[in-house]
Amino acid sequence: MRALVTGAGGRLGTAVGRLFAAAGYHVTRAARSDIDLTDPGRVHAGVADARPEVLVNCAAYNDVDGAEDDAPTALAVNAFGVRTLAAAARAAGAVLVHYSTDFVFDGEAGRPYTEDDAPNPRSVYAASKLLGEWFARGGPHYVLRVESLFGAIGEPGGAGPTRRGTLDRMADALLAGRPVRAFADRTVSPTYVDDAARATRALLTAAAAPGLYHCVGSGQATWLAVARTLAGCLDAPERLVEPATLADVRFRAPRPAYCALSNAKLAEAGVSLPSWEDAVARYAARRREIG
Repeated sequence: MRALVTGAGGRLGTAVGRLFAAAGYHVTRAARSDIDLTDPGRVHAGVADARPEVLVNCAAYNDVDGAEDDAPTALAVNAFGVRTLAAAARAAGAVLVHYSTDFVFDGEAGRPYTEDDAPNPRSVYAASKLLGEWFARGGPHYVLRVESLFGAIGEPGGAGPTRRGTLDRMADALLAGRPVRAFADRTVSPTYVDDAARATRALLTAAAAPGLYHCVGSGQATWLAVARTLAGCLDAPERLVEPATLADVRFRAPRPAYCALSNAKLAEAGVSLPSWEDAVARYAARRREIG
């Protein structure tokens, strides 16, 4: 099967491209320099050239605070670029897989959000991602909401993805003996990019019903608990993990305080993700192996 992966140089795109290729897909990896989502002509030409049966969009504008001052770019990539990709996928007869975010919710829930909960974005970035979800629905598609992605790991001796997530940066600091600050009042469902990639392929292989799914590590925890678990897995002193609160940091864009997502719908489709604790342990072991 032919697969086109856009945003192939990022954390998730790297994992998707690597796993799909290992599974026997003929993978075309497209970085921004290959297919710029803000250029409709290049999008259509790139998709037509690749002739994919599945188009996995890992490209996104992820500067949450920067989007507050650069709404046109955030919308061009996260919303209108997805609309163009969806049209190109339809023209190629391809299934579109598009990734969204927990930020589409306001963070005021008291239990994990489901796909049936109404979004209420509170930032430009969040609104642009919600628009992208809507634009992705023009043909056969899967919209997968992920959150707190981690796993910016390359191969031994090689370069990994340039953009690193919160947990990746925590691991960098802990391995170097530096302290990290973690929110005690922000609850998440951390997602290992390798697990998200496997879940994506499993959905496609099972020909699950198209639509919206939450694709996150099972369970929930505060960032403080996650950081302490990571420290333990890396044999780093727990004293290096320092608690913080959202009020301690002046963000340009608000962060949802409670943004755990339920992946029960995904499990009902036959695709289960491991617990976030299991994912952190596997990631930590890999980090220690790579060095």
